[in-house]
Amino acid sequence: MQSRPQKNVPAKVMTAIGLMSGTSMDGIDCALIRSDGENLVERAGFAEFAYDAAFKRRIEAALEEAKSLDSADGHTETLTALEAEITRRHGEAVAAFLAQEQLSPEEIDLIGFHGQTVLHRPEAGFTVQLGDGGKLAEMTGIATVFDLRRNDMAHGGQGAPLVPVYHRALAQNLPHKVNPQFPVCFVNIGGISNITWIDSSGEMAAFDSGPGNALIDQWVEAKAGIPLDQGGAIASEGGIIAPIAERYLSAPYFTRSVPKSLDRADFEPLDPGEAELADGARTLAHVSAAAILKACDHLPEPPKLWIVCGGGRKNGAIMADLADLARKKNGGEVIACDEAGFNGDAMEAEAWAYLAIRSSRGLPISFPSTTGCSKPVSGGRLAQTGPQPARKHVI
Repeated sequence: MQSRPQKNVPAKVMTAIGLMSGTSMDGIDCALIRSDGENLVERAGFAEFAYDAAFKRRIEAALEEAKSLDSADGHTETLTALEAEITRRHGEAVAAFLAQEQLSPEEIDLIGFHGQTVLHRPEAGFTVQLGDGGKLAEMTGIATVFDLRRNDMAHGGQGAPLVPVYHRALAQNLPHKVNPQFPVCFVNIGGISNITWIDSSGEMAAFDSGPGNALIDQWVEAKAGIPLDQGGAIASEGGIIAPIAERYLSAPYFTRSVPKSLDRADFEPLDPGEAELADGARTLAHVSAAAILKACDHLPEPPKLWIVCGGGRKNGAIMADLADLARKKNGGEVIACDEAGFNGDAMEAEAWAYLAIRSSRGLPISFPSTTGCSKPVSGGRLAQTGPQPARKHVI
């Protein structure tokens, strides 16, 4: 059983690296924080290590193969080989990141290792992230916390989103230049979009709101052979095709009660023959923004301040639509997280470092109001360096 910190004794401030390879499958994000796992958060270095196009295609192929899985542990031979390669690349990323920050492994307390999601099936009670935490600890010489979603699902949760508790810590320490208009909503627009609603007392609500960049990336890849609509430049030349937008926005997912979470494959890509390049990109950008605003239907009250992070904050069409829709909804303000002094590219990796620290202290990382678990629970497995086998936290 994890021992609880003694009352009135300050919690140890730990130094942790967070590793994130998200649903956009574009590479590995590394972030460094120092935190007590509660309200103290000091953000430090960040680096991105891109996947080459061939390796991204291997992951995309794995998404299809993973659809046949019926448990979190039933990997095929192909997925096992891919997991080894993903782990190796993360180990190399940590080494390069430490060199960049001029740090040694001995100066790092923990790594928070997300791995690469290839299947997320909350209705079946399992999720699959490829990444060997024990091997990563061995490669890096740093204790590694991994498999952070499983315990939540064992307690009836969706396994996602787990970032909200980090958003809450940030919301409670917004810089003076940002008027903290509560409720605040953090929006992460990656391949999938998710939101964290926080009121002035620290109460949270969180869930996946809908497609983020994934549909847009798939569209421009299929139509033009390019990986993404950089800055929304393609969308800026197009118009919204209302019937297509309505088809996506009328999906049953949006009326499902919360908590809820998505797999990348839950929304079908737009067929290449349905639109011209720019019109398709513009329509899908609108879908991403409107899906976020639909989240208000499941919140106690609409946010007054929306703080947008993730790659989607760089898409001008998404941001313009989101700002317009929020203003019409209740006069809400939309800002990119950079305006609040945050690094929008680093926040998910930072969150994984923060979650690793909380896990090591036995603190909850998921809550009934964020994942639907039966009670606040911690989670994760800790892989120590040296010969010890990985061991699971007992919460």
